[in-house]
Amino acid sequence: MRIVLVFLLTFTLVACSDPTYAPLRPDAVGIGDVQSVIVMTNRAREDTGFFGGKRSEAPEYMALNVSVPRERELGAVPVSYRRAVPGKHFMLTENRPLDGREGFRRELRRALAALSRSQRDISIFVHGYNNSFSDGVFRTAQLVHDFELAGLALHYSWPSIAHPLGYSHDRDSMLFARDGLEAMLRDVAASGAENVVLVGHSLGAMLVMETLRQMDIGTPGLPDRILDGVVLLSPDIDLDLFKAQAHRIRTLPQPFAIFVSQKDRALQLSSQINGRSKRLGTLADAAEVADLDVTVFDVTAFSNKAMQSHFTAGSSPALIKLLSRSTELDNTFALRGL
Repeated sequence: MRIVLVFLLTFTLVACSDPTYAPLRPDAVGIGDVQSVIVMTNRAREDTGFFGGKRSEAPEYMALNVSVPRERELGAVPVSYRRAVPGKHFMLTENRPLDGREGFRRELRRALAALSRSQRDISIFVHGYNNSFSDGVFRTAQLVHDFELAGLALHYSWPSIAHPLGYSHDRDSMLFARDGLEAMLRDVAASGAENVVLVGHSLGAMLVMETLRQMDIGTPGLPDRILDGVVLLSPDIDLDLFKAQAHRIRTLPQPFAIFVSQKDRALQLSSQINGRSKRLGTLADAAEVADLDVTVFDVTAFSNKAMQSHFTAGSSPALIKLLSRSTELDNTFALRGL
């Protein structure tokens, strides 16, 4: 019971209103910075027309524009589900549906062709547990905007129920979503992009690992051939499970970065719920994964706010500035920032 109460207190912010509510606000155009995000989702539409936590066998694709407030703290994603104010909150300003999977492929080719060759990069963000459709889209826009990533921003929105007590549902949905993510990655690989980096957060990191594992089993060596980098942010994965997944993949895409923090409150709670299992995202000793070709970044020192400790790499202003200016990381990853 105590764990349940802690979860309720920790995630009150996203539970206080309907997180599926994400209307278009064209009036925000020109007030904030516009960030384009191309989305694939296997969430089903609610009766309201918005995407919720139910699953759909038929994925939908769309090209969205997001208004990113200019006057905000670096790393912050201010939102309001009912009283959003242009220039103050993240907002969707345009939604252009794409004609299924073939329309998605055409959009990738068109958008990449409009860029110089040096900018034909794609970064794909996979959200974590307890995220609504708009949560994931806004976080994708924030990451690409704040890190000044070149190229196209893609988001894979799997059917999280976006409820603090929906962990079991989300875990099942994560497994349900593996085939969809594989299809997305195969389409991206055929798009003509120069570099593709895949980023998974929290339970989305487990989705990334499960998908790469099944792809490598089906087509040996494919993940390494089509990806130019993988980033796991606060991965909510049992450490033993991660090592088994990584060992099953013949060659991990390089570079392969893991951001961890011993102050990650959400992962501490996840550990208790999962039988006090050791979570990869709270790894204290990199020697435990020394046999794997991975790079561990310990960001514990930057994890100060309890509500943001589960996304330190993307929400800490100081860390964002440090990573964005890091020549070492810039050279390691083909994209600027990560």
